[in-house]
Amino acid sequence: MKNDLTGSGLADRKPSPAAAIVRSLFQGCDGNLEVRLWDGATFRFGARPPEAALVFHHPRPLREAVLSGDPLRLLDAHFRGLIDIEGDIYAALRLERHFESLKLSPFGKLSILIQALLQPDPAFPEDGRQRPAPAPRSLRRRWFGTSTKNDNRNAIAFHYDVSNDFYRLWLDRNMVYSCAYFESAGDDLDEAQRNKLDHLCRKLRLKPGERLLDIGCGWGALICRAAGHYGVRAHGITLSRNQYEYARQAIREQGLEERATVELRDYRDFRDNAPFDKIVSVGMFEHVGLKNLPLYFGTAHRLLRPGGLFLNHGITHDREGWRETPSTRFINRYVFPDGELDTIGNVQRVMERCGFEIHDVEGLRPHYALTLRHWVRRLEQRRQEALRYVPENVYRVWRLYMAVCALHFEDGDIGVYQILASKRTPGARPVPLTRRDLYDRPVSA
Repeated sequence: MKNDLTGSGLADRKPSPAAAIVRSLFQGCDGNLEVRLWDGATFRFGARPPEAALVFHHPRPLREAVLSGDPLRLLDAHFRGLIDIEGDIYAALRLERHFESLKLSPFGKLSILIQALLQPDPAFPEDGRQRPAPAPRSLRRRWFGTSTKNDNRNAIAFHYDVSNDFYRLWLDRNMVYSCAYFESAGDDLDEAQRNKLDHLCRKLRLKPGERLLDIGCGWGALICRAAGHYGVRAHGITLSRNQYEYARQAIREQGLEERATVELRDYRDFRDNAPFDKIVSVGMFEHVGLKNLPLYFGTAHRLLRPGGLFLNHGITHDREGWRETPSTRFINRYVFPDGELDTIGNVQRVMERCGFEIHDVEGLRPHYALTLRHWVRRLEQRRQEALRYVPENVYRVWRLYMAVCALHFEDGDIGVYQILASKRTPGARPVPLTRRDLYDRPVSA
């Protein structure tokens, strides 16, 4: 692999401290990348034309990232517009692997620290750039790993109440904000999300007249699909005011008022006079917190009739527990303040301890990678429209967050699973002997 470490415009002058830092940090970098500095210096890595470029508009982010040892300083600078990512964002984000594996000798570390100290630190330009607001995170959550209901409401509002119009730009027409289900990689997003809704309904073996509860119902796509095409009486709960209002409107527009309802409610506060036949939760338990998983699954168990089916669809991690890493700090600071993931094995263990019998586990990791790439592409294509609803820094957070997640799903660091279980009941047979019924039935329009 060929690396141009000298940089254009540097042959006739003494290399700057910034050039030495770039030389140290990007040595051995895989891929085809360009790094451009505020003083015109340009560095190219790789044997082919660059797929992406990192453009530093100011020296401070590079200096601070080295002195602090915190890679989030670079992300913060990107969100503020002091670093731009041009070209293929995925090619640029592959640098995460490079920096994780970068090994510097003690002398190399000392040298780069000295260069950072020698780097001039002029004042930031007064151009109105703002860093994105950090997510709300209570002391109780930080210290004990648990959260109050008010903490959860604030966290959900931070993530989901950005703007319905913003989400509408890059989600499918039904506003499904979770992993789609692709029959083939060439499916468009609307088709793949409709596939997912039907796949959930089929797994639950929904029958006309049954009562379905959707915990964390989002913008209401699943309860509308289940009520409108499978004849159930569907009820959804959410903590997001924006989602609640949108779902109510969708129910009215589709004429489903007699079969579909939605309310603002914390799952811990939800009570009903009769148990539900089926319960579903999609993309919800990631917000619960690992210490609250027994309460979450215990609540679903309490609300389900004996032998009834429960389907939990959610993201998992390849390592046990939720440890602090640059990636997890980024997610908790800028995107999901209450997000915590665990392995699929640990999730199933909690479910079984809560009295569930597990019937089916399906991994959809490649599907989520495809979904996220659809979302990123659609958001990039409608950037100017997005900026009508959110500031530039929020747009940058979402673009980078979804692209990073796509790469992690592709690499297998995180996964997504649908777990179908029933309320354990002696002698009950809540699902057919085979899965054939999931695929033989025609998809409704």
